[in-house]
Amino acid sequence: MTRPAREVDVLVVGAGPAGLAAAARLAVAGVARVEILDREQQAGGVPRHCHHGGFGTWTHPLTGPAYARLVLAAAMRAGAVVRTGITALDWAGPSALNTVGPQGPETIRAAAVVLATGARERPRAARLVPGTRPNGVYTTGELQQAVHLHGQRIGTRAVVVGAEDVSYAAADTVRAAGAQVVAMVTELDRSQTTVARTHNARLRHRIPLLTDTTVTELLGHGRLSGVRVRHRDGRTVQLVCDTVVFTGDFVPDHELARRGRLDLDPGTRGPVVDGALHTSRPGVFAAGSLLHPVESAATATREGVRVAAAVLESLAGAEWPRHTVPLLVEPPLRWIAPNRVAPGDDHPYVLRTSALVNRQVLQVVQDGRLLHKEWLGTAVPNRTLTLTAEWTRLVDVTGGPVRVTLTER
Repeated sequence: MTRPAREVDVLVVGAGPAGLAAAARLAVAGVARVEILDREQQAGGVPRHCHHGGFGTWTHPLTGPAYARLVLAAAMRAGAVVRTGITALDWAGPSALNTVGPQGPETIRAAAVVLATGARERPRAARLVPGTRPNGVYTTGELQQAVHLHGQRIGTRAVVVGAEDVSYAAADTVRAAGAQVVAMVTELDRSQTTVARTHNARLRHRIPLLTDTTVTELLGHGRLSGVRVRHRDGRTVQLVCDTVVFTGDFVPDHELARRGRLDLDPGTRGPVVDGALHTSRPGVFAAGSLLHPVESAATATREGVRVAAAVLESLAGAEWPRHTVPLLVEPPLRWIAPNRVAPGDDHPYVLRTSALVNRQVLQVVQDGRLLHKEWLGTAVPNRTLTLTAEWTRLVDVTGGPVRVTLTER
């Protein structure tokens, strides 16, 4: 017998920092039925297995698990219902979802849906790294869950592929598991984290950084025995190891957005949103790393708070925005989020570059008309750039796309 559809006021998909912050703010504002779904068995998102610091605030620093507990407690204390082990399968209407969990299938209808499904790292197969299929191959998330959540043993010698913030977090996890980091390998010509963090890894922990280097093959049967790498000058070297960790290269978990036929941005590959985080589908909002894989937990939390404000306006009868303009970037910029703009949007923008850029000016232009420019200095791939929203009041909603470019000073 088919169960009747259940009604809620707001349905949030994803119990990471963005989803939990949105639910907490909505419940505190008096929305009676706020429900959060997550396919994992525990709520909290990625911070649950990030046992390093860097979360919280300068005055109240936290580890990832402590931060996850904090945002989860805030949502539950406010009155939001958190349901784990529940997977949203597909849409059952404009703002209704078919789900499945321990109690079987269920359809949930809502006045508003917030997608906060996050992002994931691409595994070895998606990166098209050839070789055998041995044990000992991880992404950062798989490594952190194995070590910190399940207490599993990994190998004794690891190669970390990548040299951005998440890569150094993976190296810390390898060392916490009692293994040695044989090398960090990046195709780029430099590390993409802070100078202090790079020097700490190289000098204090004696971790070699191989730049301009690509992993070309995994070796070994049963258990990984090494990786073959190629330097830019064509030289190849075999690194002996029994563990390899592929880091970075994040993609949004956009399956629901895609199945709902939401407009997707070709740069971020997440849903297109305006400054208030409306998607192209009325009644559906999006926030967090689904929009920009991947930013900090603090950024996701702020977006959760912001999307809650837009949801409250929608529940109060506000019209879905119709007059927004595409916001585009030109190379070497990779993407920007949000990626549609309306006059008066005050949400700061985050963007990334695909190449090292020095002494450039960031310009915002519409139909040849300069709306804004600012000195950029140095921009590094895989590190966040920010753009103020003060220029949005100058946007002409009847004009062409707004373009963000880099020019010489």
